[in-house]
Amino acid sequence: MASRKNFQRYVWFAVALLGCALMLYPLVWMISSSFKPEALIFYDRSLFIREFTFENYIRGFGGVAGIPFWRFMVNTFQIVIPVVIGTVISCSMAAFAFVRLRFVGIKIYFVLMILTMMLPVHGVLIPRFLMFNALGWIDTYLPLTVPAFFGLGSFFIFLFVQFIRGIPVEIDQAATVDGCGPIQIYIRIIMPLCVPAILTSAIFSFIWTYDDFFSQLIYIHTASMFTVSLALRQYTEVLEESAFGTLFAMSTVALLPLFIFFISCQKYLVEGIATTGIKG
Repeated sequence: MASRKNFQRYVWFAVALLGCALMLYPLVWMISSSFKPEALIFYDRSLFIREFTFENYIRGFGGVAGIPFWRFMVNTFQIVIPVVIGTVISCSMAAFAFVRLRFVGIKIYFVLMILTMMLPVHGVLIPRFLMFNALGWIDTYLPLTVPAFFGLGSFFIFLFVQFIRGIPVEIDQAATVDGCGPIQIYIRIIMPLCVPAILTSAIFSFIWTYDDFFSQLIYIHTASMFTVSLALRQYTEVLEESAFGTLFAMSTVALLPLFIFFISCQKYLVEGIATTGIKG
């Protein structure tokens, strides 16, 4: 029986390894193609680099339309950092109110919040665009950053709710006896205990905002304000008809912040998902 279980384990491990290799093949091919001359990218489709060159990276860092690539990276982080901060603060406060405070209509508001998770973003695209246009926010970063400070992320609110429900209420009661109010309990008790949920929310909001293309395409029109997602499209539209080598090179560079951030926070991501999934 033990040998049979070991054999099955090895078989499933081999299947998982094969699936992982299939999923990683396009990424590895893109990275290897970024070091090939333009003429050999689609002529030689193997992963091996027979003719090595940095020309694609040199051209890519030169940017498009006179705008260097580092400018697009800075623009991206001007959006990502406020969104991450706003998401963590606003969503944790909303979750704290749902779990620890008692007010009229709390169950109705919570159900409405859950329902917004099922609402497609395209369904509110036109009303939001009209509202931001009336405020004069089009072609600025405000439509992409300000909503994060008003609890827009229902998924993250639910994540915090699940985690806070697992924190014993007796801790709050002990803090109340010591003279702490709701704000002090939130800052001094809840937030320090919610570190896994905070890091999980920060990781997901970072990745989703960094990779976002549709919202940035709708609200940003000036080339000098383009983010990495918008700039990558320009490498095949502005430079020339065929600039896939440059596109692959800059796509590889654009993946580095995500890869570094994910690897450095992977431990906390797994812990946060496991904890919020078990609690509640």
